[in-house]
Amino acid sequence: MKKRWHIQTRLLFTLITFTVAILLTVGVAFNLSVHGYIRSRVTAQLDAVSENASAVRKDGTHAMNGRRFDREPDRIFGTTGSAFVVDDQGTLVNPMHGDEEIIRSLSEYFNSDNINEEMHGRIISVGDEKYAVSVTDDPIQTGCYLVSYMDVTQILAFTSRINRVLLVIILVAIFISVILSRHFAKSFAAPVQELSAFACEIGEGNLIPKEFAFRDIEFAGLADSMNHMASELQAAKQKQETLFQNVSHELRTPLTSIRGNAEGIVYGVMEPQTAARVILAESDKLGGMVEDILYLSRIGKAVPDTEAEPIDLREVLSLCVSEQRADAESRGIAFRFDFDEDPVLLSIREQDALRMFGNLISNAIRYAATAVTLVCRTDHDRVYVSVSDDGEGISAEDLPHIFERFYKGKGGRHGIGLAIAQSVAEMYHGELTARNDGGAVFEVIF
Repeated sequence: MKKRWHIQTRLLFTLITFTVAILLTVGVAFNLSVHGYIRSRVTAQLDAVSENASAVRKDGTHAMNGRRFDREPDRIFGTTGSAFVVDDQGTLVNPMHGDEEIIRSLSEYFNSDNINEEMHGRIISVGDEKYAVSVTDDPIQTGCYLVSYMDVTQILAFTSRINRVLLVIILVAIFISVILSRHFAKSFAAPVQELSAFACEIGEGNLIPKEFAFRDIEFAGLADSMNHMASELQAAKQKQETLFQNVSHELRTPLTSIRGNAEGIVYGVMEPQTAARVILAESDKLGGMVEDILYLSRIGKAVPDTEAEPIDLREVLSLCVSEQRADAESRGIAFRFDFDEDPVLLSIREQDALRMFGNLISNAIRYAATAVTLVCRTDHDRVYVSVSDDGEGISAEDLPHIFERFYKGKGGRHGIGLAIAQSVAEMYHGELTARNDGGAVFEVIF
């Protein structure tokens, strides 16, 4: 499990790390660049000093006091450099040019162990001062060395001051990072805490939407989504309460009838055969209602059977008609068919198709005046089925609600059949709609 951090800690760590990394990179790059530049300038200037000093030695003079360098002072160091001669033991042989006190101090640095020609551009410390030195063989005296030197104390002190400034900048940046991280953490944490508290309230059943005044678009969007979720849950809760109320009411009616007839038999006030037939009819009605409720609850969680074999919807509709023909004939209702000559195939479980179309046909029989018309066609890549009647049609008041669970319009039973039909259609990516056209028309398009 990953370690959990507070937002403030993560922001603080991220900002400090980022700031320090950048400033350290700048500092290292600055030092490398400055030291490389200084070394190149020092090397060039010392080469010129050594060349001039060698020329003076070859001319036979013992000092450079009467000879000027033919090179301008370096604009970085402000000097042309100086030179002196020592033997292989580091003993001063000739203080050619420069401050004699400095020359003697430098000559004391050298001895037989540390003087060699590899000391080219090396920086040495004498007291509090720093000098860049270059050692070459003396052109006129064997066993002696020509030492050229330059004072680089000021330029190195300048780079040290720059490094101290960079260190101060890093410390200030860390301090600012701490302040900014606290500020940003509070600005991020406060909305999260508010939304977390709101989520807890939703979990506890308080589904009233809240107003939030977040400046960040993401937090505002999350708040809107949570408010939408709360509204949807509130609507679902109300539907559930309505469902329980309707179910209780629908179950109470047949149960009351069953109980009344059973008591009539017990107390001898009703003819047993008549009461038994009523009890049997009400039991069948109650069983059908329970079966519909269970089917409706299962289909809400089901997914289409991808392995279902294509079936001919004309045969399904014909089977539904045959099952309900007796009820239709008792009501004086005739069936009319408008089917394609070729099979109308759809991949759907036969049980689901029978439930959907059976409920639509049963509903049409209940409201038809003389006939129920069934249409089943294939139109390119679509399957079209309609069930219509020639009754009074659906009232404007009922039309928006007829597919709601347990909504009963005029003459309705228990408000489950059309809800089941719509659930089946949606499960197989179809669309079930209702309209009035000389009567009620229910259309399903897959």
